Amino acid sequence: MKLIILAVGKLRDKHLTALCDDYGARIRRHLPLEIVEVDDDAALARRWPAEGEVIALEPGGESWTTERFAKQLEDRMTYGTRTLTFVIGGADGIPAALVRRAKLRLSLSAMTLPHRLARLMLLEQLYRVLTIIRDEPYHH
Repeated sequence: MKLIILAVGKLRDKHLTALCDDYGARIRRHLPLEIVEVDDDAALARRWPAEGEVIALEPGGESWTTERFAKQLEDRMTYGTRTLTFVIGGADGIPAALVRRAKLRLSLSAMTLPHRLARLMLLEQLYRVLTIIRDEPYHH
């Protein structure tokens, strides 16, 4: 399975970029990962995947524990999901018309997060759930 993070906006903070790069490298030891940055909602719509499963990160989406996230990812890996795309909107979120095209809406927190910080949190959680799936010690 391949993971894609489709995000509006570019990371400009070198410290945040370094953290995201670190987690990205860790994830790539387990699964292919592609991070696609787009400039705006129009570009997001153009890059919206036609294939695979899409999960929109939304404040009002489902709220999962890390363990449930691990189970969901493991199920997708086991049952043949080829591409799993996580979409992170810009400062105003993901346009409603695009959210409706996602298979699932997922919330990282009940709190409002800056979209760039949401990317870091998603990458960390993806790495964490992969270590849970592989029974590695990071989560413990």
